[in-house]
Amino acid sequence: MTGLSAFWIEHFVLCRSGIPKCHRGFRRRMYGRRASQLLKEIDSSEAGQLAPFNSDVFDQVIRECNEHNSQFQSLIRKMVEQNLDIETTRNEDHYGAAIHHLSLLRNKRCLMAYMYNRAEVIQSFRWKVGPVLPHDIQEKLHFSEKEYFKNHSAAIKSYISEMDIDLTVDMVPPKDTYIQVRVLEDIGEVSLGDHSVSLTKNSLHFLRRTDAEQFISQGLMEEFLE
Repeated sequence: MTGLSAFWIEHFVLCRSGIPKCHRGFRRRMYGRRASQLLKEIDSSEAGQLAPFNSDVFDQVIRECNEHNSQFQSLIRKMVEQNLDIETTRNEDHYGAAIHHLSLLRNKRCLMAYMYNRAEVIQSFRWKVGPVLPHDIQEKLHFSEKEYFKNHSAAIKSYISEMDIDLTVDMVPPKDTYIQVRVLEDIGEVSLGDHSVSLTKNSLHFLRRTDAEQFISQGLMEEFLE
């Protein structure tokens, strides 16, 4: 449901119930506009990429949810105090409560969709860049998203350890066990199995694919194809 359709639902209910548009509490405002901004942000983002977490709008939607809940509870209490049957009464307070209830549910769905879509992208980072996120990605995450990525990575690590199989390498079935790689950044002396190798910038090496994959995923080296 778009912000515009949410507005027209409110307009339709008010007209059908005979409630004046300027009746108490029903100012001319478009409920759900802020929540729809979050979904537009997701829709406009490039696939697999994240925009910075929009804390400002997210918090505004939370406050709007609290406002809807407060208004809803107030109208229901009023009907109860007047000894009206909440299930069958169709007066202005009933329709007002319905508007606030539907607006609250819509905002919650938008917030959940926003977080769910971002969580999917965050999960994909574990397979693309490894257990340590680059600084430019971390800057875009909410602190709770950083914790989510940390816990997600820990769960994968625990599963890999328990099953004794590294799921983070060979995402595409390899054709060769060994590959030639070029080092993109100075890595230093690294122990690979039963030997050590000095990985200096621009040096070429013939490594086991499983050893090279972790550095490739972090952008520290690339497969060198002649």
